[in-house]
Amino acid sequence: MSDTATRRRLRAQASVSDPLVMTFLLDAPVQPGVQVSYDSPGDPAPLPAALFAIDGIKTVQVAGSAIHMRRDDRADWAALKPAIAAAIRQVLDQTDSPLGDAAQDAGSDAGSDAALMRQVEDILAHQVNPSIAAHGGHIAVEKVEDGTAYLRMSGGCQGCAASSATLQQGVERALRAGLPALRNIVDMTDHDAGQTPFYAREAGQTPALIRPVPPGVIDWQDGQLVVDPDYIAPRLNLTPDSLRKALQSGAVVGVTETGSGADAGKTRVILRAPQRAWAAEVLPDGSAREIPPPRATTGAAGQEKALADRLRHALSDRAPEDGPLTYGGLARSLGYWAPGSLRKITAALETTMREDAEAGRPFIAARAVGRGRDMLPGKGFFDRARALSRGPADGETAADFHAAECRRLDAVLAADDATRDAQQH
Repeated sequence: MSDTATRRRLRAQASVSDPLVMTFLLDAPVQPGVQVSYDSPGDPAPLPAALFAIDGIKTVQVAGSAIHMRRDDRADWAALKPAIAAAIRQVLDQTDSPLGDAAQDAGSDAGSDAALMRQVEDILAHQVNPSIAAHGGHIAVEKVEDGTAYLRMSGGCQGCAASSATLQQGVERALRAGLPALRNIVDMTDHDAGQTPFYAREAGQTPALIRPVPPGVIDWQDGQLVVDPDYIAPRLNLTPDSLRKALQSGAVVGVTETGSGADAGKTRVILRAPQRAWAAEVLPDGSAREIPPPRATTGAAGQEKALADRLRHALSDRAPEDGPLTYGGLARSLGYWAPGSLRKITAALETTMREDAEAGRPFIAARAVGRGRDMLPGKGFFDRARALSRGPADGETAADFHAAECRRLDAVLAADDATRDAQQH
């Protein structure tokens, strides 16, 4: 092994949402072309064998340059991390096939678009989104074609002045380190539909004193502002844990804006919950102060809400026997033909899912599906459902969850129709 290989840089990254999960990041793929999961110590491959030999490790997942581990709830990461780092380095020093020769054979399609898509999704889920969730952001991969990954930002990343730095410095670096076969990365985000420029909005109606923010509450990480949830949560009438979950689900949205002109050098961060908002201004010297939160924009947000209402109406009027609508068919039925239309449709569908979750109703978005033979919604539907604590449940397949959701939806819509008919007569 070369000196470079024996001195691999290793960085531990805790999960934002699950204290039992920890990710260890290398400066190169663990074993190029391999993505595997281990739920027991029975695999003879060198790396999982060494990690499961450490008391307290329950599961091991390897994808690209990331090694994700779940610990026993009685174990402590402070004690585990040194042993894990030593085991990883020792295995990498001893073999070029830490996941075994069979695993290398299984990864023979690693350069295919389908394999790259799975690996990009994994890196975004485990390495990228946990960190940017702290300010309400989320990044998803729409597709991979000819080795090019097409990404879409949402939440606090969409329209944020720092979004370009986020893509180039953070996301692109993580993807290229873990996936050398990736040829290019394209940002498909419609940033003009995001938040408006710095100080383009007036202050909100709720009066608030301008007061200093304690040191350490707001910090810079990889070019992004990160806010301490323990400090912010009470100001949004939330607990720190519920704030983290709300940021991941989209119930709380954050955005950062960079000042220009008279406000050059300043950065503003805003967090919006359903009932409250909080804002702060970071000055050029690094100090910060709380400011009255600005009014929410009505332009892009209002347009997305209007489209969500149109989608709900179109899907509610569709008879169950007609079957679901494809995303493309739904877009065309509403007059959306231009490039980027599907992105707007899926974003509005996510809005209906948040509304339905808050109202305790089945997801109307279940009636919109992809073009595959299984006639199921896209992966984003199921990811959003889990983020909203609505399923699929453990042991339940995506198809079973979707079928059950459609049955509940049909029953609720039929009851709504019966109620309206009774009121009219």
